[in-house]
Amino acid sequence: MSDNNKKLFLLDAMALVYRAYYALIRSPRVTSLGRNTNAQFGFTNTLNDLIQKEKPTHMAVVWDTHAPTERHTDFTDYKANRQEAPEDLLDAIPDIKRIVKGFNIPCLELDGYEADDIVGTVALDAASKGYTVYMVTPDKDYGQVVRENVFIYKPGYKGGTFEILGEKEVCEKWGIQQVSQVIDILGLMGDAVDNIPGIPGIGEKTAAKLLAEYHTLEEVLANADHIKGALGEKVRNGKESAILSKKLATIITNVPVEFHEEDFKLKEWNKEELNTIFNELEFRTIGARILGNAPGAAGAAATTTGQTDLFGNAVITKDNGTTAPDLFTEAEQFNTIDNTPHNYHLVETEAQLNEFLAAAAQQQEICFDTETTGTDAMLAELVGLSFAWHKGEAYYIPCSTDAGEVKALLEKLRPLFDNEHIIWIGQNLKYDLLMLKGYGFGLKGKHFDTMLANYAIEPEGKRGMDMLAMKYLKYQPVSIETLIGKKGKGQGNMRDVPLDKIKEYAAEDADITLQLKEVFTPLLSETEAEDLFYQVENPLVPVLADMEFEGVGIDVNFLADYSKELGREIKEAEAKVYQLAGVEFNLASPKQLGEVLFEKMKLDEKAKKTKTGQYATGEDVLQKLRSKHEIIDSILVFREYSKLKSTYADSLPLMVNPKTGRIHTSFNQSVVVTGRLSSNNPNLQNIPIRTDRGREIRKAFVSVNEDHVLLSADYSQIELRVVAAISGDESMIQAFRDNKDIHRATAAKVYNVTEEEVTFEMRRNAKAVNFGIIYGQSAFGLAENLGISRSEAKEIIDNYFKQYASIKQYMDDSIQFAKQHGYVQTLKGRRIKLADINSSNQTVRGFAERVAINAPIQGSAADMIKLAMIRIDKMLKDAGVRARMILQVHDELVFDVPHTELEQVRALVLEGMQQAMALPNDVPVIAEAGSGHNWLDAH
Repeated sequence: MSDNNKKLFLLDAMALVYRAYYALIRSPRVTSLGRNTNAQFGFTNTLNDLIQKEKPTHMAVVWDTHAPTERHTDFTDYKANRQEAPEDLLDAIPDIKRIVKGFNIPCLELDGYEADDIVGTVALDAASKGYTVYMVTPDKDYGQVVRENVFIYKPGYKGGTFEILGEKEVCEKWGIQQVSQVIDILGLMGDAVDNIPGIPGIGEKTAAKLLAEYHTLEEVLANADHIKGALGEKVRNGKESAILSKKLATIITNVPVEFHEEDFKLKEWNKEELNTIFNELEFRTIGARILGNAPGAAGAAATTTGQTDLFGNAVITKDNGTTAPDLFTEAEQFNTIDNTPHNYHLVETEAQLNEFLAAAAQQQEICFDTETTGTDAMLAELVGLSFAWHKGEAYYIPCSTDAGEVKALLEKLRPLFDNEHIIWIGQNLKYDLLMLKGYGFGLKGKHFDTMLANYAIEPEGKRGMDMLAMKYLKYQPVSIETLIGKKGKGQGNMRDVPLDKIKEYAAEDADITLQLKEVFTPLLSETEAEDLFYQVENPLVPVLADMEFEGVGIDVNFLADYSKELGREIKEAEAKVYQLAGVEFNLASPKQLGEVLFEKMKLDEKAKKTKTGQYATGEDVLQKLRSKHEIIDSILVFREYSKLKSTYADSLPLMVNPKTGRIHTSFNQSVVVTGRLSSNNPNLQNIPIRTDRGREIRKAFVSVNEDHVLLSADYSQIELRVVAAISGDESMIQAFRDNKDIHRATAAKVYNVTEEEVTFEMRRNAKAVNFGIIYGQSAFGLAENLGISRSEAKEIIDNYFKQYASIKQYMDDSIQFAKQHGYVQTLKGRRIKLADINSSNQTVRGFAERVAINAPIQGSAADMIKLAMIRIDKMLKDAGVRARMILQVHDELVFDVPHTELEQVRALVLEGMQQAMALPNDVPVIAEAGSGHNWLDAH
């Protein structure tokens, strides 16, 4: 970039707003009030990053208006093919303009002109006055305005790096000799995004070749009679369209706007305005970061004051002791421990403990929470226990650093813990159960987990206690970071906190969680989520706690050998790639790989590029190239084996608990909106099963000793059975009742042959349709997946719906139900909200429609296996066996079983799974089981 101190950045607002919105489309940011803030968040990030990294001296944000322009007058279909913007995106624009105003940056817009016209005019005006100008946009059409001191600044996408395009880069991207030819090439090839027609049949490469010979569009048209063959015919027939297209594509650079230096100069931010809008949008982390970097705070050493902002972020101070802009000063709208009457008791002496126990024994419900030295319950130690049963009153019992003394204290509490008549209330109670189990104790009464109650009521969004307190109680709890510091290496633990402070913090947790329970109990009824909570989610908590505590054995020696083996094979694959490519490069770099495949080897003349400008080299791209060159197979082997080595072979041994010698994964019960469990450390849901090499990882999961085996049981085609049950499709139901191979039976119907005549390819295609249909797969997607023509794929899908008409009816009905109610639900009544189901934007609406079809299916299967786990856990305990349930992955359960109990437990498990939840229309539920010393053999 130029060293010129006069730097002007002009932002193409709507292009950046769209980019920000769609970057987070699959995992939207939603406020506690249900507002989608994708666009606001992404735009704010981009704006702040530009200011902090590029240090512009001047800036403006340029907007389109709704008024028509001359282009619309010239060509009524100009931009007519664009979809309606999503409602969430349109709703974001006023917020973004307020944010820009808060940064004290001017917004430019003018009826009759588009943003690119204003940007182009101001850019050239400023450049003539000695400024280096950067047009911030992903739109390559701006290349026509690029000059010696005028550049395109293309922001990174989804974490990618930015690009700066000068004249050289613009010409290289278009394959032209000078930037003025950008409008000529657009005149010839058109622009599908803006519905600029161009000349039908002429693409980018052909247009570039014509301009290489004739230089301008006008010269191409003048020489049309000399251009041979079909191309000449296209040029002659498309003359008027080309002239119009060039005009439509030309950025106007004489708009009646002027660059007045002082108006564009970056000034002190309006921190009060930013504070207000960030508060409304719930921009906690980014808000604190931005306002901490506000003009006037730059360069100061940052320290924390011990104070917190509205959302628990530590207030930043400068090294002179003055307070930097404190985010969210509107804390008065929330109650806090400082302005709320409360009575929190410290229980230290024997007399105080006896008094506490006597009072606690009289209670029917007690809220319980643990304070510990860390977040890993399998490694942490108890620091203290807090209890509450009346609003505003709670008790804190500190624990010794000596494990023996802690056990002695817990022994005194045992009568309370063993009281089966007490309902124990907690937030993420599984963690507290695990902490007690580590010392040999438990809670025998029933329980109520507020985190899961909120999950049943509202499955979207975050549900930390602080967030729930602010949303439902209008109360801001004490932030843990004010006690032990921010996350990171320097963070302390609760043992470092003075007793008076930890007492207030811990007792408040129990008090607030108790109050949340009182709020959620009626809400469960109002949202018809009682059955889901009381029958499915809540009873699963102790089951998961037992599974996590038990853990699973890991064969570390096998993994060490496997890692070495993979390392050798990785090197072999890498060497073969270099040999076939004729050059050595960094094979792990997608950028370098793309350049080798598509520039050096030219495997695809139409190779697509990512948003960051590098070639796409994802697995889907490589799979399509396999038939073109043998190098692709070696690249795929390199990638697969590298991931297996780093993610599993090398990482799993590091996760072995030093106390138990086993791996204790953590199951997440309140994350996936459809009800599926997820897991981390390690993520078992991603243990590979599709390839032989990937499946080998399962060999590392072993039984506790030679006297035990692993028993693996999983449901047979459970999602398809749910489809049959929900849709009531008699053909599919009968196939399941007859215990047929469902994919073979489907193939026979789709291809109108007998089941004996079904070929391997027919069954493969039918299987792809069976599973693809419930995920909303189109003919295009099926064709891509199977490597067949789109017409063949469409014919298969059409025949499928003819044979299974009720499934098509279910899909249509589910979408219609979602449009009317804003949600779909599982067989157990779990509701999945679909905020975008009525969006006028086809892309956004289409995604919501696919979810409307699949979520009831996937969610019902998730409910079923949760019910099975609850049922089987009780059956194992009632039977008095030593077998333990240790893993859950998708539709599969894994048990560690003594040899002598194998057949008894196998029968018990299969019965428990098959009877966990009856499906409508008497669709049979089948589970199958296998056993072996390791997970692969069992599966």
